[in-house]
Amino acid sequence: MKHPGQPRFAAVGETIELAPRDPNPDATYQWRIGDAPEQSDVTLGDDAVLSFRPDVAGRYTVLLSGPTGDHELTVRVFPSDKAVGGLAGGESGVSGASGQSGFRGQSGQWSGQFSGSARGSGTGSEGGDQRGRPRIQLSGGVEGDDVVVRATVKTSPTSDAADEDLDVEFVVDDRDTVPDGFETSDREATAPLDSVDDPFRIHAVALGEQYSVPDAVRVHPDGDVELLNDPPQWGKEMTLYEVYVRGYKEGDEDQSVFEVIQDNLGEIQDNGVDTLWLTPVLQHDGWDHGYNITDFFSVADDLGTEEEFSDLVDAAHDRGMKVLFDLVLNHSARDHEFFKRAQAGDPEYRDWYEWQDDGSPGTYFDWEYIANFDYTNLEVRRHLLDAVDKWAEYVDGFRCDMAWAVPTPFWQEIRERVREDHPEFVLLDETIPYIADFHNLAFDIHFDTTLYFTMRQIGRGEADADDVLDALEQRAVTGFPDHAGFMLYVENHDETRYVAECGREALEAAAAAQFTLPGVPMLYAGQEIGERNRRGHIYWEHAQEDLREYYQDLTYTRNTIPALQYEGDYEEVQYQCDDDMVTAFAREDDEGNRYVVALNFGGNAATVSFPDEDVDGYDEVRDEDVSAADGDATVENVAILYAGSE
Repeated sequence: MKHPGQPRFAAVGETIELAPRDPNPDATYQWRIGDAPEQSDVTLGDDAVLSFRPDVAGRYTVLLSGPTGDHELTVRVFPSDKAVGGLAGGESGVSGASGQSGFRGQSGQWSGQFSGSARGSGTGSEGGDQRGRPRIQLSGGVEGDDVVVRATVKTSPTSDAADEDLDVEFVVDDRDTVPDGFETSDREATAPLDSVDDPFRIHAVALGEQYSVPDAVRVHPDGDVELLNDPPQWGKEMTLYEVYVRGYKEGDEDQSVFEVIQDNLGEIQDNGVDTLWLTPVLQHDGWDHGYNITDFFSVADDLGTEEEFSDLVDAAHDRGMKVLFDLVLNHSARDHEFFKRAQAGDPEYRDWYEWQDDGSPGTYFDWEYIANFDYTNLEVRRHLLDAVDKWAEYVDGFRCDMAWAVPTPFWQEIRERVREDHPEFVLLDETIPYIADFHNLAFDIHFDTTLYFTMRQIGRGEADADDVLDALEQRAVTGFPDHAGFMLYVENHDETRYVAECGREALEAAAAAQFTLPGVPMLYAGQEIGERNRRGHIYWEHAQEDLREYYQDLTYTRNTIPALQYEGDYEEVQYQCDDDMVTAFAREDDEGNRYVVALNFGGNAATVSFPDEDVDGYDEVRDEDVSAADGDATVENVAILYAGSE
């Protein structure tokens, strides 16, 4: 048995899942309260997986006894008025109820997404919690004879508080030894370097009107401070390409789907992409999307063999490409052997699934072909962890389906588990709306659903182009720290094609936004040629070649201008234009090189001027001068203009 994980942070009334990691389903596990605030009356049940709802603010020590001994877990609990999303006294979401849109995770993570949402983003709500979460980022290194970990804190954009008013709390991971001489102050944690004999982890939160998403570092004996919530470098640099495996291209009777995709890797790579996201490749119930899985350990017969899948991944690696495996853990298909046994009354498998009062399986949105797993069952956890172990050996990362519907601590366990053997492994979450707490040692990159919905509304003419900038601000409003990574997309297999809904002109502007805003851009196969079918066959023979070339120009421009990449600074700029389908912003790299980006979602060229910017009028995408007589630039869909350096 392994330790149950990193320290937990919550507010009074919020619910925390407690579960053993790497469980042995045949073993006995027992939770109990070690230390608790004097006024607390909280008790724990007898189950191996249970919910803990602290009743008093303070510091708790929870003990887990198992086959290899006892383990301590620190839980730091803040007063109820610091609760995230104002959920004190209530559950975080609904687990398994038909038609509900809650999720199974630590409390506060769902409803907090709707406070202060972007104007026109489609994700806002009236009367939400407007206090806002502060943000924290840790950094550090050797200073003199000490290793120093320093916290940089910021208030929410919706808060009137000042950064200096925020408090910071540090907690050393219970699994690690606290070095002699370790001390904490208002913004720093320090230890004499010669006392750091083994690596140890420090977790910290900022506390203001609410508590922040925690951040964490690992301090090494040589004084190196490892930033545990930073994505691997390749994850920051990737350009994703989603392949809907059963619709990408048709082969002949002598070729499997995997072989067809492998044969076309060169064509895919010509788009400037370097990472494949393959939709599910496991045995399924016959629906072509593949998300209703019937065997978590076997490759689907209609796609090819496991060896051919391995060959595809190897061929991608030979080209310097990475591969993301679509990981589906919330549910199985109802055609899965285990569910069939459960439905027939087999007691061994009945407890694998959630059940509603009417005897039907738990699900979401009335999806009738799947059944939600019951994560309080150790057999379920063991089965899925074993599947994770198998497929992590093949690929470079997981795109995690319905991440909001799986307990957050389970994702944290998976991330730590795969990183033990694969330090550069990346986890990408599909969560609608996005969840800031998922950046606490769970996921490296997040679907930017707010930006997605915003660009859809702009493309339909239902919002102004400036709402793109408001959508970016929602990352901070929701509580994501500045170092969180986002995947930028305008379509995928679940959505109507952007060009079909919004038109070619808007698509070109939206695509330019993907490749110039902070984050990781993703193309859905066929997007680059103007494909209008959401799923199924892509009509490559009817490709709009000029659109393909435009996407290639975008990828080339982004890849050659550091300011436009993942870590370049973002800033709003003053601009003048009579068209509300136009917006502009600036990006700047570490060397001070500055570029102004203008986006035009409308169908007519627009003249845009920048009174405070010294732009040169040369568009880096079109590779031509776009200077205008009465303004600084004529913008058809995008103009990327150099604006000097410091």
